[in-house]
Amino acid sequence: MPEPSYDVAALRARFPALDAGYAHFDGPGGSQVPVEVARAVADTLTSPIANRGTTYPAARNAELVVLAARQAMADLLAADPAGIVFGRSMTALTMDLARTLARDWGPGDEVVVTRLDHDANVRPWVTAAGRVGATVRWLDLDPATCELDDVATVLSDRTRVVAVTGASNLVGTRPDLPAIAARVHATGALFVVDGVHLTAHASIDVAALGADVFLCSPYKFLGPHCGVLAAAPALLETLHPDKLLPSTDAVPERFELGTLPYELLAGTTAAVDVLASLGGGEGTRRHRLVVGMAAVEAHEDRLRRRIEQGLAMLPGVEVLSRARHRTPTLLARVPGGDRQASAFLAEHGVFAPSGSFYALEPARRLGLGEAGGLRIGLAPYSDDDDVDRLLNSLGEACRVQGERNDGA
Repeated sequence: MPEPSYDVAALRARFPALDAGYAHFDGPGGSQVPVEVARAVADTLTSPIANRGTTYPAARNAELVVLAARQAMADLLAADPAGIVFGRSMTALTMDLARTLARDWGPGDEVVVTRLDHDANVRPWVTAAGRVGATVRWLDLDPATCELDDVATVLSDRTRVVAVTGASNLVGTRPDLPAIAARVHATGALFVVDGVHLTAHASIDVAALGADVFLCSPYKFLGPHCGVLAAAPALLETLHPDKLLPSTDAVPERFELGTLPYELLAGTTAAVDVLASLGGGEGTRRHRLVVGMAAVEAHEDRLRRRIEQGLAMLPGVEVLSRARHRTPTLLARVPGGDRQASAFLAEHGVFAPSGSFYALEPARRLGLGEAGGLRIGLAPYSDDDDVDRLLNSLGEACRVQGERNDGA
């Protein structure tokens, strides 16, 4: 049964998309959206709105939306609102950051990326390094455990940036970020964390994780499609990205190209407020977020264990998510083919996609190639009925495949 402090039925009632009756295990690719978020987006679009300012109501409305969103993300990440940057996506923000940082690199400088990361935290750094003649060093992944090797093996006094995921969107592995950060900072390098997958499943404190730059995407945690970068304002003051001449040079606005999507920022604030409501706690929004995300993590971990136990009973199914510390995201190989299994599940109203999901390096390192595997991902609104439907449908898929093999 669901945990007493976590009312998943009440939460599900806030998601109109769930009324369609499908079981969603596709959350790692983007969560469903609660009605509060949709309402915030619509209300912003239909209210008087203009370019940010203070001289008349429409301009003030835009200004207040932006300030509220910065504060909401600061509360979610335990960050400084003056260091919250919004962009089109995490990928776009990382591309811009890599290009900006690379201006100070040259031959002999080194950048570290990993075989665990989504390509959005790999290719921007590889591309930027290549353009200035810097060296790319790779932190390897152990296929047997899905754990990263010791970062000390790829660090030197020439290391400028180390880019590591907070959690793998493919296999769920959660590296020990504080331990990595300590090693990275001892070399004087910047530590950049892709928190897109992690932020959806755990309480985040950017400073405690040791991240100099932390990036995430609200559409992974019940919000709309945009990207967020968090860093200390003092660090951002040292960076000078390409921008239009008349645009402000103030931080964080100097990193936000063009007019911000006010409706998406309002939706982001609403999503943070929904997360803050999930633990039933009181106090500041930051405190309620810590309590709420702890409740989410406990709920999702319990369901993950149920799925793992069920998958272990299915003949021929191999679960590749083996890290000691991981999110409720499982990558599996299924007899008869992962794409076929995904299609079979979809016919039964269960959505679990197959592929490598832009996590090209770990998919290759695990011997899966670009085909990847069947990804089963939980979200705050997942419940026991969803798990039952998943396991029953996968069991049927395995049975059908077994009969085909017997008749071959």
